[in-house]
Amino acid sequence: MNHSVGKLLPVDGFRLSKCGELPVSAYRSLTHLYQPVIGQLAVSLYQVLVSEYDMASSGEIQTHHTLMAYLSVPLDKIYEARKKLEAIGLLQTYRLSTSEKQTEYLYRLHPPFAPEGFFLDNMLAMLLYHELGSEKYEQLKRRLVKQEYVVEGLEEITATFGEVFHSQTIEAGRSEANDKQTESYSRKSGGPFLKDDFVDFEWLHDALKKRMYPSDKILTGANKRLITQLASLYNLSLLDIEKAVTWAIDENHRLVADELKAACHDFMKEKPSSRNFSHIDQREKAVAGSSNSKSKGDQFIDMLEQISPRELLEDLSGGNKASDQDLKLIRDVMTEQGLSPGVMNVLVHYVMLKTDMKLSKAYMEKIAGHWTRKNVTTVRQAMNLAKAEHQKYQQWGNQNQYKRKSKQDEVIPAWFNQKEKSNAQPHQDSAVNTDEIAERIKRLTNKGN
Repeated sequence: MNHSVGKLLPVDGFRLSKCGELPVSAYRSLTHLYQPVIGQLAVSLYQVLVSEYDMASSGEIQTHHTLMAYLSVPLDKIYEARKKLEAIGLLQTYRLSTSEKQTEYLYRLHPPFAPEGFFLDNMLAMLLYHELGSEKYEQLKRRLVKQEYVVEGLEEITATFGEVFHSQTIEAGRSEANDKQTESYSRKSGGPFLKDDFVDFEWLHDALKKRMYPSDKILTGANKRLITQLASLYNLSLLDIEKAVTWAIDENHRLVADELKAACHDFMKEKPSSRNFSHIDQREKAVAGSSNSKSKGDQFIDMLEQISPRELLEDLSGGNKASDQDLKLIRDVMTEQGLSPGVMNVLVHYVMLKTDMKLSKAYMEKIAGHWTRKNVTTVRQAMNLAKAEHQKYQQWGNQNQYKRKSKQDEVIPAWFNQKEKSNAQPHQDSAVNTDEIAERIKRLTNKGN
């Protein structure tokens, strides 16, 4: 008996959304790793949905007739393939509304694992092993997963993000050995090599140990990166971070990312003006003290490197408190795409001024994904790429139903018209609105006084 009959009708509509961008190795993973487990039809359905998402206008509704036409299979087969995508973690399905004639669904697409991540997932690896057998499984693993060079016992001399781009905020009294200890982020997660001096992880380790938690298991490289991003976004104190981390630990002593995000957001609402980190005062002094030696454009770049996205959002809102919805949107994009706070500031500044002071998650995710693939790690790189890809971003904005404006009326950031210069050339600020930038720098650096 076919149990799918009656659960899905050809006239039923569906909308599409996507969580994150597909990795470069997505189609290789789908063909060689996912297809043996879920079958060719399920993989074809996933590829059709991804393609439809990329081509469809925002919020466009389609019927399942479309999928039947593209795949040339009956609806019950599509329904079974959809369930396989849901079970394997590539698709989430939500029921939006139901009427007598049709039901409307939301299909949320998730990117497949890269080969390395697939084999690290015990359940997926076991399913593939069962389908292929031992010999074919090991052969495929050797072909798709490159062996990493063993670095144990080698001295690491990698320059950190802070040393290269804003070393003026490093505390004068810190020793080189201590710097190396606090800069121990996992490099496997990609993105800029950030200093974690925003959070005193040594203190946090001790606090978790006192509560009898396995701190080494909880404060991994990826988790430390997430904690630093959230602490930077919300300007939380060490005590608030400890409470949030403790709240987000599950019964298996693992840190649940969504719980941590929600807890940090709640603490921010309780303490909207919290500014307890000593380095916040240092960054304000660094930006203010550079006014005599740097151009307004460079001061603006320094400011974007130093302030949090929340502060920038409040500045762009005329000093008003940032809304919960906007902060959650920024938080999700920043953490999912692995952007540094400075690069996130450029994205917020660019998108708001390009879209009549509105934030669109779909538009921000698309640009953020592009920056991640381009390995954008600094404010200056983000600005230069925004200038170089202006026409492409403009088309993306039009696809998301933003109003098209003439070139004369288009609102763009002041830094957008600044000509790109080499390091050997002196900085020129003729195209930058220096009065506006100077006023913004003055407002933000004096916010706590």
